[in-house]
Amino acid sequence: MDKDKMIIDFHVLQTVPPSNINRDDTGSPKTAIYGGVQRARVSSQSWKRAMREMFRDNVDESKLGLRTKRIVEIVSNEIQAKDSTLSSDDSFKKANDIIVDAGVKTKDMEAQALFFISMTQAKALAEVALSDYDDEKARKKAAKNALNRKENSIDIALFGRMVADDPGLNADASAQVAHAISVHKVDNEYDFFTAVDDVKDRSGEAEDAGAGMLGTVEYNSSTLYRYATVFVNLLNDELAGDAAVTGEAVREFARAFITSMPTGKLNTFANRTLPSAVLVTIRKDQPINLVGAFEEAVGSEKITWNSSKKLAKYASNVYDSFAAAPEKSFVIAPGDVADEFKGIGEVVNLDRLLEQLESEVAKRLGA
Repeated sequence: MDKDKMIIDFHVLQTVPPSNINRDDTGSPKTAIYGGVQRARVSSQSWKRAMREMFRDNVDESKLGLRTKRIVEIVSNEIQAKDSTLSSDDSFKKANDIIVDAGVKTKDMEAQALFFISMTQAKALAEVALSDYDDEKARKKAAKNALNRKENSIDIALFGRMVADDPGLNADASAQVAHAISVHKVDNEYDFFTAVDDVKDRSGEAEDAGAGMLGTVEYNSSTLYRYATVFVNLLNDELAGDAAVTGEAVREFARAFITSMPTGKLNTFANRTLPSAVLVTIRKDQPINLVGAFEEAVGSEKITWNSSKKLAKYASNVYDSFAAAPEKSFVIAPGDVADEFKGIGEVVNLDRLLEQLESEVAKRLGA
């Protein structure tokens, strides 16, 4: 076992009222069968999107990326910022050419697929586009190196980048986010709604009984178990060994995973909640998803309390039977829920947790 290896696991229990935060292609809330019964499900992609949006509220944009087809426009803007004498058409052409040289396929001045690019990489590409090279091979190599720049690309380092046409542009994801599932059985329900026309008919009379629009919205409510893990050493490698930025990345990942919420049908249901309990562990051996605590669905009474009890007991059993206890554990568990986690970890609030995680990363990485 690598004595310097550092893995941070996040376990969250969160109650969500009637909602439809993650829909399938028919508009129904996503579900999954687990432990022989149907559970509510929220995809990892959905929650990662919410996390990336929260990053923008707390992290300087210079340390973040954009996932878009419009990377030519982004690089073109950086080219014009460096050389304002260029016309828009000329800067777009230079941007398109250098992006193609880097290995990204474009069509009509757009990437053919969504591409995750950081602002650091966009600025580096602009530099290459405005530089002179002895031959095409040297220019292409410089372009690819620019697009693989690792400094400050926090979200790319966490969530990775896959480029099917050129694996040389891939970036390894240092974080994994599981699909959230409910700890109990769920049956989707339907809300029948009507919308009344505010404007009367031409006669000035009130409209007959009825509505201008009728419809249904499918929804469910659930207490979710959510899990994510961060491989801190890989994250540090993907951030060019900058321990300070790695600590910031871990802190903001923790904040976003714990407090973000996907926005599906949010205006309809106003379902934004915060977790009922959070368990964060620092390990050296391997990440451990504790969803097995809920293979047997929790009953319909005192779901949050019973879920906390099952999670704490299952974690203890796993540590006794298969893996060593974590090096450090932290718990956020308001009220009587905290009683179930006594002995599992230090009880803290969110601000204290974020400080501790950033401090632990800095200490382990020698910052």
